[in-house]
Amino acid sequence: MSRLGPAAAFAAAAVALFAAAGTIRADSQDYELVERGRYVAVAADCVACHSVPGGKPYAGGVRLDTPFGALVAPNITPDRETGIGAWTEDDLRRTLHEGIGRGGKRLYPAMPYPAYTKMTDEDVRALWAYLTTLEPVNNAVDVNQLPFPFDIRLSMAGWNLLNFEPGRFRPDPRKTEEWNRGAYLVEALGHCGTCHTPKTALGADEDDRALEGANLQAWYAPAITTDTRTGIGNWSKEQLVAYLKTGANHATIASGPMAEEIRNSSSKMTDADLAAMATYLLDQPPPGGEAPARLAADDDRMRAGGAIYQDSCAACHGGDGAGQTHLFPTLAGSGVVQADDPATLIRLVLEGSRGVATDARPTAPAMPPLGWRLSDDQVAVVVTYIRNAWDNAARPVSAADVGKVRRAVAAR
Repeated sequence: MSRLGPAAAFAAAAVALFAAAGTIRADSQDYELVERGRYVAVAADCVACHSVPGGKPYAGGVRLDTPFGALVAPNITPDRETGIGAWTEDDLRRTLHEGIGRGGKRLYPAMPYPAYTKMTDEDVRALWAYLTTLEPVNNAVDVNQLPFPFDIRLSMAGWNLLNFEPGRFRPDPRKTEEWNRGAYLVEALGHCGTCHTPKTALGADEDDRALEGANLQAWYAPAITTDTRTGIGNWSKEQLVAYLKTGANHATIASGPMAEEIRNSSSKMTDADLAAMATYLLDQPPPGGEAPARLAADDDRMRAGGAIYQDSCAACHGGDGAGQTHLFPTLAGSGVVQADDPATLIRLVLEGSRGVATDARPTAPAMPPLGWRLSDDQVAVVVTYIRNAWDNAARPVSAADVGKVRRAVAAR
């Protein structure tokens, strides 16, 4: 074996050094892209639908109940047999931007491509880079469990013609950079309207009622408009950021799917992005409409409900409904309490709540369930009382309303 001369050895060393430097730069760039993709996945809350609690991340299996039947979120790990290991970046881009998966398979809007269509190509590329780094998990998922005729995917071609307009997010040049970043996060990545916007009979967003609240799997995602009665019009920017970061603020504590969103997504986002979302949301005009008439204090339902409230609720929430900041939610003036649909308030009374723990707020209080000892009639009158006491104003709740929620909870 021959030896290299000094000049050749120096040249070889230089080549190796430059090659190593190039590798480091490439790895650094790849790391930055993957890290950006990880953040995109967080902001888009991908884990909520694609990760079963206690299971492998992104291996699918989460059941989504829709008015048309059940869908199950697919495996999006890079497993070639049961995941997206055989996909290309273009396959993912078409899925997110057009609602059409690999091989031309049309998706249902339970996968919120009507919002994701606004994602930038850069964010899609970063998300793809991140997904390819996940641990491949072999987990076959029966995604489409809809009954006939809704299980016919071709029908989504017609649905898209009627309800879907593909296109990227367009910044508003009249607004600030922060406002536009917030709009992108709310409308595209965060797909807030998927839960908080009312739906048509075909399951499409009612765009003229954006973010005014909607029923979701026996919960009611409340209005996040600037309405001062049912929305967040009385919140400051700092209070909204605190809620998104910790799951609690001066007025409320997150529960149900929103608690999961905060735990998995918004609590892990940057303060700058949360501030941008707050800037955008608090700049939207409030919807029109008048508050319903408040029940009189001497109404039989108010008397009966008030007695139950004093026995079962006042110790934590106070006789004045003020609660305790970050501990027991305020009921007086609460948007959740006065929502058009009382499903969430009913469900909290029936099931209680565990609160949400985040890195910024590692412990959270719990509310005990009362459904085991209160009848539907009793739950109805106490919820009616809460919705009409302390200057609150909302329609009364019936035993039938409570029974509907109780059955939905039992079915799940």
